[in-house]
Amino acid sequence: MHLAEVPDAAFPWITGALRSYYKEERITENKEEFKVLDETNLPQMAQLYKEAFQGEPWNDDWSDTGQLNEYIKEISCGCHALNYGLFINGELTALSVGMIRHWREGTNYNIEEFCVAPDKRGQGIGSRFMAMIEEDIRRRGLCGIFLQTDSDKPSYGFYHKNGFFDLDAHVSLYKRLKG
Repeated sequence: MHLAEVPDAAFPWITGALRSYYKEERITENKEEFKVLDETNLPQMAQLYKEAFQGEPWNDDWSDTGQLNEYIKEISCGCHALNYGLFINGELTALSVGMIRHWREGTNYNIEEFCVAPDKRGQGIGSRFMAMIEEDIRRRGLCGIFLQTDSDKPSYGFYHKNGFFDLDAHVSLYKRLKG
């Protein structure tokens, strides 16, 4: 129970400015809710993903809504999918789309996509969200979290700040087949 919800008579020594402070804090406090997401959240997931990556520094063009919806469905509804959302005041504000992957060294959570709403960046939300994910991953008995990101984007520094490290021998490869 929050102090603002406690009747004044329960703690008569908490009065005046202190009680007013806690009541004000309660009113302006953002309600955060950490959830495991499923297919019912696909529209919200697609919308947040589009907003997060359409601007700087990524400038991804997701104007083809059909392609966007298929991509989100593809990466979030597969075998062993595990998707997390952080809702602030009822609005999906941070998203992690991934899966549980079994590997010879143990079972990990592989993040395919991770984002925070553009207007909420720089407020510590991403780090708090990552900590919530880590806590749930530990509770599930998984060994770690694996992800890939571009080394020339701000996300690279974000992940390092949150305890991730480069895998020296790991590289990503791609071969373009269409003009």
